[in-house]
Amino acid sequence: MTDLHYLDASSALRLFRAKELSPVELLSAVIARTEEVNGSSGTGGAINAVTETLFDEAMSAAREAAAKYQTGHGLTPLLGLPVAAKEKHGLRGRTLSQGLVAHRNKVAQDDHPVIGRIRGAGGIIHLRTTTPEYSCATVTHSPLWGVTRNPWNPRFSPGGSSGGSAAALAAGFAPLATASDIAGSTRLPASFTGTVGYKAPYGRIPGLAPLSADFYRGDGPMARTVADAALLANVMAGQHAGDHASLASGDPIELPAEGAAAESVAGMRIALCLRLGNYPVAADVEANTRAVAAALQAAGAVVEEITLPWTSEEISRTMFTHFGYLLGPAMEAETAGSTDLLADYTRRFMADARQAAADRSFLNGITAETRIQGELAAAMAGFDALICPASAVASLDADGMYLDGIAAEGLHLEHYWQGHMTGVFNIANRCPVLAVPSGMADCGIPTGVQIVGHPFDDGAVFTVGAAVEALRPWRNHRPEPVGATALSRGRQVL
Repeated sequence: MTDLHYLDASSALRLFRAKELSPVELLSAVIARTEEVNGSSGTGGAINAVTETLFDEAMSAAREAAAKYQTGHGLTPLLGLPVAAKEKHGLRGRTLSQGLVAHRNKVAQDDHPVIGRIRGAGGIIHLRTTTPEYSCATVTHSPLWGVTRNPWNPRFSPGGSSGGSAAALAAGFAPLATASDIAGSTRLPASFTGTVGYKAPYGRIPGLAPLSADFYRGDGPMARTVADAALLANVMAGQHAGDHASLASGDPIELPAEGAAAESVAGMRIALCLRLGNYPVAADVEANTRAVAAALQAAGAVVEEITLPWTSEEISRTMFTHFGYLLGPAMEAETAGSTDLLADYTRRFMADARQAAADRSFLNGITAETRIQGELAAAMAGFDALICPASAVASLDADGMYLDGIAAEGLHLEHYWQGHMTGVFNIANRCPVLAVPSGMADCGIPTGVQIVGHPFDDGAVFTVGAAVEALRPWRNHRPEPVGATALSRGRQVL
């Protein structure tokens, strides 16, 4: 089978069950692809998305899965599928550094809840993926692992913090990957790499204590198709004893019948919001977002453009107030005594969080959050979903620090978070959000849109996402598949 490493998970499962493909064959293909293309931080044009490989034990698991398919017994939802795990999702007995040099030898005592769910469903963790330090940046590089690059063009970043997972998916290292999202760490990498990322509503997918109590936080799936993201989300979801905020399993996410995805949005009312207030959206990002909206309208959806009364400055300030009382102090505690080993962006994040908490009380921060939540609810009243860009800027430099802010549409924004449009939906974190590709930016990497639903209405965002995928097919859009030499040229196959 040509380009077996790009086979989607849902198709692989059908072929496994029909005994037309073995899990061993698929795993061999993604291992070969990883070894061919990943390279290392010192290799020109390399992706450098992998922190650790588990190929030997993965191959043993693939053989066991193949035997089960032969007998037809013991079949489980992910049986035999390779899954790339974000390094922060600990594997028992394996290192859990979170990109910190000082923690390079720290070992996880247990599987992270999402890892336990994947393994319980028969998924095979065959590699682990890079993050920025403590998953606190929108680019993916660290002193420990070096620079992770976008498979579409290595000059640019795959985004962060789930950049390693996104790059691995885009390059064909795995059909499924784990991700996390406290301010956009799933949706931004999905947008920059042409993949699909899902930020579930808070509580839908269990996390790891104590930060599982932070309602901005969420762990979840990344994939190359909407169906595959739903497949992995359904496995991850449900109540977990270690996370008292986790919800009992509800109805699984279901997609429209095959061939009916485009027509499934007929009659739906969808709000289009291009700037979420005053975000300076790049012209190519805006054009691609409008093209998605036009495709939905042509399929029978009622699309209405709306505005919101927000500013990027106030959204950023509100986020960092929240970080100042939770994530920031957690990072300070984790890095005490080793701050000299940290990347500049980590020290900047902690300083910004500390200052925000000094400037604004926790009560004032919560007051701002509830006002923003109310404004979103009012804007979405009468609509089934909202679509908007994931990032106002079309790209980030792979090794960028952005300590002095970010340039956007001729403006200089004081903080790099003012260039990204994801964090507001962590403030409103009971809303499900699905990021799907919207087109190509002028710089040669993908762009993406966010599909935002009402609180806990997961089905609506997947219905719209499946329609976008059907109306504007992306399956055959891939980075040029010939290794680091081609990657350094930044070309792609369309």
